[in-house]
Amino acid sequence: MNNIKLSLKTLVKSYNEKNTVASVIEKDKEYVDRILDTPLSTDEFNFLKDSVKYVGVTKNFREIIDFFKVPSKETPAGFKIEYAIKEDGLLSVNLARDISYDKNGIKRPTKVLFSADSANPYEIDSIKNMIANLTCNPGIIYDLFINNPKANVGNKFKTRDEVMQEIGNILGPGCDISVELNNPFSNNINELLEEAEKFREMLSKYRVVIKVPHTGPVNTENVHELLEGDKKFQLAYDAGLTKDKFRGHNLALLLHEHGFRINFTLMFEPYQTALALQARPYFINSFIRHRGAASRSIKKYLDQFASSNDNKSLEELRTFFIEKDFLPPSGISMNLPEVKKMAERILKYRNWDNCEGSDELDSVRHSLRILRNSNLDDTRLIICSMEGEDNYPAIDKLLAEPEFIDMAHRIVITAEPQYLAKFTTTPQVISYQRRFMNAAKGQK
Repeated sequence: MNNIKLSLKTLVKSYNEKNTVASVIEKDKEYVDRILDTPLSTDEFNFLKDSVKYVGVTKNFREIIDFFKVPSKETPAGFKIEYAIKEDGLLSVNLARDISYDKNGIKRPTKVLFSADSANPYEIDSIKNMIANLTCNPGIIYDLFINNPKANVGNKFKTRDEVMQEIGNILGPGCDISVELNNPFSNNINELLEEAEKFREMLSKYRVVIKVPHTGPVNTENVHELLEGDKKFQLAYDAGLTKDKFRGHNLALLLHEHGFRINFTLMFEPYQTALALQARPYFINSFIRHRGAASRSIKKYLDQFASSNDNKSLEELRTFFIEKDFLPPSGISMNLPEVKKMAERILKYRNWDNCEGSDELDSVRHSLRILRNSNLDDTRLIICSMEGEDNYPAIDKLLAEPEFIDMAHRIVITAEPQYLAKFTTTPQVISYQRRFMNAAKGQK
C-alpha cells in the first residue's frame, strides 16, 4: 500500500471516469486544478472517498491566488493546504498562512527557518529563496540603507515606503516581513493604527508583521532624552511608571485585536519571555550579541579586580555600566562593593560559569522552555543579533541538543545576510575548488 500514490486527483470525476467519486464545483475548477496533485495518504483517501461528493475552494483561497497572481497549477509559498468537509459532502480547500511551507503545500527543507536583517534590496535578492522572514527596523532602513551611500547606490531609494515596496516585490508571497512603526511612543492611537494599516496595504495582510518594542521607562515625555545632548537616559532602566514598562505589551495587544501579527522585540533577558507572551505575539526574540559582549566585559573587570584588588577595575566597571545603560548617569555615585555585587548577580543569572550559559545561549534555552509550555502553538522564537565566529555555530549545536529537538519548528534564526553567508563556506571549499578547477583546466 505504501507504493500506491494517491492524490486529490484520484477523487475527482474528470480524472477518474470509471470510479466516479467527486465532482469539482464548476466556478472553482481553475483553483482546484492547482491542488489536484496534492498527495493523500491511504487513510486520508479512504476517509474522503466515503464522505466527499464535491470539491471546491474557499473565498480566502481565491483571494490569495488572485492577489499574488500565482502561476497556473501552483499554490504560493508561505501557505499550507487545509481541508474541511462541509454539508452535502463538500470538500472545501483553504490556504492558511504558514511560513514553514514552500509552494504547492510542500514543507521547507528544515523545521528551523531562517530570516534576514536587512532593508537593502540588492542584498536581499541573493538570499530571498533561503528565508521565511525579513526583519526591518528604523536603524536598518535609514542608517544601514537609505542614508548609506555605499548601500543605496545612486541614492535611488529616498523613502521608507519606496524601500519596503521594492522589498515586497523581491520577496514574493512566501516570506513574512516584520516592520517597525516610526514612533511607538506616540499617544495618538489612530496614528499608530493608520501607520500599521499602511504597511498592511503595501505588503498584504498575509505577509506583514508589526514589530513592537519593549519600551521600559521610556515614554512620550522623556523620549527626547535619547535624542538630545549626550543622549543619556536619566532614569534607571527598571525605574519609572508601570504603565510605561507595559506600553509595548498593550500596544501589541491593541494591534493584535485589529488583526495584525506581532513581532515583540527588544528581548535580552530570559525573564522577559513569559510576560511578553501575554501580548499574544507571533514572534518573540532572543538577542545574543550585545548581551554576550556585555557579559564578557563584566567578567573581565571582575577578574582584573580579583587578581589585583585594585579599585580602578571596579571604577571602570561602574563606568561601563553607565555607558551600557545598566546604570543611569547618577549611578556614578554607587559604591564600589555594590557595583561588584551587581556584576556578580548578573553573571550568576546568565549562567556564565556553567554549560547552561557558557555559550551565551541561556536566554535561548529558557525562552524555548517557556514557549514549549505556552498555549500559543503558532508563536515562534527569533534568535537574533549575532556576530563573530562562535554565535551561529553555538546555535547550530543547540538545535541538535535532545532537549530542543521538538522545538525546532518554533525557531527562526535571523542575522545580516553577510553574516549568514559566512557559514556557507570553509577553508576546504577553497582547497577543493583549486584542485577541481586545475583538473578541469583545458579539458573538454
